[in-house]
Amino acid sequence: MTAFDRLKKLCKERGISINALEEQIGVGKNVLYSWKTKIPGGAILQKVADYFDVSIDYLLGRTSTRNRLSGKDAIDFEDFMNNEVDMTFFGEDMTEDELQRLKDIMIATFFEKLQERNNKEKNNNV
Repeated sequence: MTAFDRLKKLCKERGISINALEEQIGVGKNVLYSWKTKIPGGAILQKVADYFDVSIDYLLGRTSTRNRLSGKDAIDFEDFMNNEVDMTFFGEDMTEDELQRLKDIMIATFFEKLQERNNKEKNNNV
């Protein structure tokens, strides 16, 4: 399921059109329709996630779990992301862009592991 498919589903569940959502979150007309052909990113993706109270990973199809982190998972994630380490590559400091890309990979890995754990728990409870 693409991000646009998830967006349509969430809008239908909430009883709001995509155009009305664009107005509500303050983005230009047809911006969300562009998700049909390109992968969304940045602030607009966060606005949509906030509006529907779902995770960005859910919108992007990385997980089927809608809700954001709560409880121990939220604390674990915060600890994981706040564990600042001076990063160098062959003795040279990494640029801000390189550090952000690395952080993005770390976030994706965290959520993959969280999803694996949740799936394992779900299978054990069946």
